[in-house]
Amino acid sequence: MEHLRIPLLSLLVFLLNLSSLHFLSLADDYFINCGSHENVNLAPGQNFSGESKSAGYSFSKSKAVKDINQLPDISPLSLYKTARSSNKPFYYQFSITEDGTYLVRLHFSAFSSSSSSNNLSTAVFGVLDSKNFTLLNNFTAKNTTYSPVIKEFFLRIDITDSFRLYFTPQPSSFAFVNGIELFLAPADFIAENYTSNLPLHTIYRLNVGGSPLNDTIGRNWETDDSHISDQNSAKKATPQSTLNLDRYGKIDGLVVSNESVAPLPVYQTAREMTHVTSNITWFFSVSSKAKHIVRAHFCDIVGQPGNIIFNLYANGNFRKEIGNISQSPIFQYSAVPFYYDFVVNYSESELFNISIRPNNGASEQNAFLNGLEILEIVEGLAPIPNVKESKKNVVAPVVGSVLGGLSLICVLIVGFVFGFRHRKAEKHVETSVWSPMPANGGGSSHALNLDYLGLKISFNEIQSATNNFDTKLVIGKGGFGNVYRGTLLNGTKVAVKRAYKRDEQGSGSGQGLLEFETEIIVLSKIRHRHLVSLIGYCNERSEMILVYEFMEKGTLRDHLYDSDVPRLSWNQRLEICTGAARGLHYLHTGAARGIIHRDVKSTNILLDENHVAKVADFGLSRSGALDETHVSTNVKGTFGYLDPEYMMSEQLTEKSDVYSFGVVLLEVLCGRPAIDPTLPREQMNLAEWGMLCKKKELLEQIVDSSLKNQIDPSSLRTFGETAEKCLQDDASDRPTMADVLWDLEYALQLQKTTKLKEAHEDSTTIDASSAAFGLPIVQRFPSLGSTTNGDDMRDNDLDTTENKIFSQLKIGDAT
Repeated sequence: MEHLRIPLLSLLVFLLNLSSLHFLSLADDYFINCGSHENVNLAPGQNFSGESKSAGYSFSKSKAVKDINQLPDISPLSLYKTARSSNKPFYYQFSITEDGTYLVRLHFSAFSSSSSSNNLSTAVFGVLDSKNFTLLNNFTAKNTTYSPVIKEFFLRIDITDSFRLYFTPQPSSFAFVNGIELFLAPADFIAENYTSNLPLHTIYRLNVGGSPLNDTIGRNWETDDSHISDQNSAKKATPQSTLNLDRYGKIDGLVVSNESVAPLPVYQTAREMTHVTSNITWFFSVSSKAKHIVRAHFCDIVGQPGNIIFNLYANGNFRKEIGNISQSPIFQYSAVPFYYDFVVNYSESELFNISIRPNNGASEQNAFLNGLEILEIVEGLAPIPNVKESKKNVVAPVVGSVLGGLSLICVLIVGFVFGFRHRKAEKHVETSVWSPMPANGGGSSHALNLDYLGLKISFNEIQSATNNFDTKLVIGKGGFGNVYRGTLLNGTKVAVKRAYKRDEQGSGSGQGLLEFETEIIVLSKIRHRHLVSLIGYCNERSEMILVYEFMEKGTLRDHLYDSDVPRLSWNQRLEICTGAARGLHYLHTGAARGIIHRDVKSTNILLDENHVAKVADFGLSRSGALDETHVSTNVKGTFGYLDPEYMMSEQLTEKSDVYSFGVVLLEVLCGRPAIDPTLPREQMNLAEWGMLCKKKELLEQIVDSSLKNQIDPSSLRTFGETAEKCLQDDASDRPTMADVLWDLEYALQLQKTTKLKEAHEDSTTIDASSAAFGLPIVQRFPSLGSTTNGDDMRDNDLDTTENKIFSQLKIGDAT
């Protein structure tokens, strides 16, 4: 064997020498000057390399374009002289060797290109990551100054990921990018309580009381001058040259800071009170459809340690007391930089404010703020585009380690594995945000003639019912448009859902014609006590309007974790779940046989004045298919509720509704959203977390605290088992809605019987064996669909008098 060692050793040396020519940085730092082979420097620490075939990344078919105006060949303008562009979707793919949160910064400059018939200022496109998250939607880089636009994101990327950034043009448009930065973010930038897979988009980063500056990792800190509501309420604090950087720790959410969190100059300037009888307030424009993480930076450079105590508010709501030594020993020292993170939930307003106000009990009446960051939590999903590969234009990706090219077999194996994972990743999800409305709206040549249904209501009557769509009557809003409270001429209380027009949103959102027609056709077929009734529709003047019965108590979600709405009792929750299950069972097997809802969630279960549940929003429904084993369709639904088997196979069955309903059951039990990005990573997805707790027999520990001492153990056990069965990964292992309904009725019977037993403690009719286990006497029959009430299976189970049919209801959130 000795004669084999020399050639093998020589081969290894040769391969190692070869690989050293293409050695990858293990830090996964990428600074790319897109569309160019030249290296440029934007700022210290931001050295952009020209595109290379051996730099650890690749890009799909696209073209390099140049600025015909020939900006001066000096840095930093040189980065914005070239771009990579295409009228088809294209991507950049990166080799990742370390798990973590990465900072991704995208540079755009809308110059005029000699190799394109269009100026880059006309480009309209989106940007997605490998996990289907929409980082930018209907984005344009055009602005009044034609200056570069920089978008910054924080993304969780795992070493097992094949990470890509997709650039997806709108129809008849194109996409481009001038520069890309991707590198590991500082370890302590994202607070541990907010670690999740959801991306963060930097919206604002302010050096309060100071001048604009760029830090060592390229973050741009702007002045806060334009955000203060009253310039006379605040003044700039005198800078302190020496900061107290010898303190460490975290107490009650307050974290001692360092230079990797924010540059020291941010803590050396501040705004403080001009007079102590008011407050200082900063206003910001944000998306009302997103949650936000706020990081407030503090450093007391204006008073004696512990003398200044003040309160921090967001949108007028108290968030934190700052400066109290008894709360945190940080405040016994002067000039200690620290920060505080918190999450702001969805809001009906797109105006957001942060304010500080002195505490009346403080010895020195003052308040201060040194810096502020606002990051949007990106929750929107979109289909991964189908990008055609081109051997000629795609740079071979470098994957794995330096020794990944030791043999052709290894390369083939890696290619096979990557290809398999890539194919799985391309199974996409369409969220329940409705597709753009055609320019001609209801008058489309493709629109169905629905007049035969006798449900058409004139636009003039709807205008009158809503006082010409008075904004004071808005009771809900979403991607589709606004929902208004209204009263028809005959006195019927209604909810009016009016789809956005394209020019109202700019982003092209609004209800799609297909969903509009589907909702009308489905609801015209059915009448059931637990399904929301459609009163009529309007498709005049390019409008798409749906008119429903008015739901007095709003959505189930409102009553689970909206702080302004009273909490539901366990009995009420069981009744609501049972009612919703009856409605879904009717859809699947009743007289309207063969309807799959496809978007079951807590916002699509509405409550009337008596808390009777009704399933709503049938725009995504599929009908007439349950006699078949499945329906092949693009995946649609809402993130957090989607059946994983449906997502993978794109084969839709009624068991997909069962899975979604299982998530709703856990929402009802736990009183928290299906997806909560503010929780630790393992708890973020309710379905996964709930099933983990169920398997560990810890389900009672995550029950809504407002239900304490309300739930009978046997009722809880039955309810938890029902949710667990609904959430099985394999659809064939899930029960039918008839079985789910039976189990819920049993859980309700157990609860009511226990309460009855408690009311009659002297009863001697309780079976001894049941009494020994503390269980009520309940006779349990086989689970059959026929156990539902006969009234629930009839189309005409409601009074046909219109004023009696439609109870007064409210739609609070129809997304």
